[in-house]
Amino acid sequence: MAKLKIAGTWSGVLEVELESWTVPMLREEVAKRSNMLPETINLICAGKVLKDDHGGGCDSKLSQLGVKNNSKVLATRISVDEGKSLMAEEERSRRVARIKAAATALVNRHADGSLPVEDFNLELEDQNGEKVRFGSETDRRFELSFERAMMMGLMLHANAKSLIKRQMYKDALEVLTMGEEAFSLCDPKVLEFVDNVPLLQIDMVWCYFMLRDISWLSEAGIRLRKAREGIERAHGKDSSRVRLLQAGRHPELALHLRMELLEAVAAYHSGQFDKARNALTSAQAKFFQLQVPDESLSLVMSMGFKEQDAKRALRICSQDVGSAIDFLVEEKAKRAKEREDNEQRRKEIIFEKELVAEALRRNENDSQKALDDLTNPESNSAIQLYIESRKRKRCRQAADAKIEQLVAMGFERPRVIEACRAGGDDIHQIMLQLLGEPGSNPTAAANNNASTSISMPNNGEPSSSINNENVEGDPDSSFEETSATEDVNGRDVEMEDELANDLTGDVFADYDIEVTKEGEAISEYLSLLDSVAGIAIEKARN
Repeated sequence: MAKLKIAGTWSGVLEVELESWTVPMLREEVAKRSNMLPETINLICAGKVLKDDHGGGCDSKLSQLGVKNNSKVLATRISVDEGKSLMAEEERSRRVARIKAAATALVNRHADGSLPVEDFNLELEDQNGEKVRFGSETDRRFELSFERAMMMGLMLHANAKSLIKRQMYKDALEVLTMGEEAFSLCDPKVLEFVDNVPLLQIDMVWCYFMLRDISWLSEAGIRLRKAREGIERAHGKDSSRVRLLQAGRHPELALHLRMELLEAVAAYHSGQFDKARNALTSAQAKFFQLQVPDESLSLVMSMGFKEQDAKRALRICSQDVGSAIDFLVEEKAKRAKEREDNEQRRKEIIFEKELVAEALRRNENDSQKALDDLTNPESNSAIQLYIESRKRKRCRQAADAKIEQLVAMGFERPRVIEACRAGGDDIHQIMLQLLGEPGSNPTAAANNNASTSISMPNNGEPSSSINNENVEGDPDSSFEETSATEDVNGRDVEMEDELANDLTGDVFADYDIEVTKEGEAISEYLSLLDSVAGIAIEKARN
């Protein structure tokens, strides 16, 4: 046990375990002895504030923070609001650090091939769904570097957009700054042909605006100027390139509305009132264009589409009902094809990992010999045949086990076998089918085996990693299933899941803006300009 000398709100000596105690534990103990709330206690040791965590995602031990035996700790009192604010700021900093660490881990694992790609298969696509490549095959090292930077930027930007939707603007700004840093590592010539960086600039200024932070005014003007130039390069003059790619549709209208509004705000606070009014007038015209008539919305929704999807389609298609329905049908078909392709790719990836695992098992984890087997057509074919044979065996065993479970519940074996053949893998559906058939008596076996229980099959995803222990063991257990939330090799699985879920693959997501707040801001600043004009007229009269 180590001794800490406490002074301030309470004076005395505390005995603690430096290797197991955390800052929250110490704060709570000091607060209890001081008859105060823990959130009102601030701890200072060796000239620095002891924070609950220093970015690692879990509370650090006192020893990790430099606290030693006989250290002096000053406990000061802060207001409840100040304490809550401090703790909220610390929590926000921890979260942002986790986002960056998880994004870096995902991108690095993708680049070096160790990414569990059946869970997160990162691929860059353009708006036509084509894979994007950087550089040439002869310079793959630099290509990977640019690809990694682009993926990092896109991932962070997607997460920031999610934070903006939840109105967490400070967090979003920090994540957007990290995304901007990642994009800066990409080839500038490549960035000229995409609109991702201009979109990020607009999102940053939108955060400034929603935080009502005038101190960013000069920077906002610079960012908006860069954003407008970048969008014109990527979209073409008057969005001609977008119009060509999107068959005459207008997905970018809401984006331009937001940009013009922000330009007007920056101009207003810089005293450029005429420029501000011109921008607001243009933004207001776009706002009216984006208002969806109730009748049109009802017509599209009557075709079976959700309200949000119907609104987006009508906005993109200039309120034309027929075009909106065609657009939604096309998008539905694209998503179905994408899901089919993704599922096929996932199965291929899983099979490839099983192939590698079996090759390593056969060669006692000698990677070079395993590689030789995989590159030899004859041995590779033999391994594939073995894996398929093992899969068929497992399927038979699973089917037999399911039949025995249902028979043990009292269902007649012939009917169970027939139902299993027709009912697939879902045991609940099979049971419902059997219960709906005559001649089944599920209570018949109760007296013979009162302790019979149903063991449901595990429907989890395959393991996201292959560890050496499984590879060396029994062939039938070399590809065990693990929990989807398991912390593998120190991964922050929860944050990685969140980042992956933010990557929707929806090419229209960046332009799909709910413009209610923009409409309110337009009215607000037009009123401010009217007031300024009124004051100017009054002065002129006097």
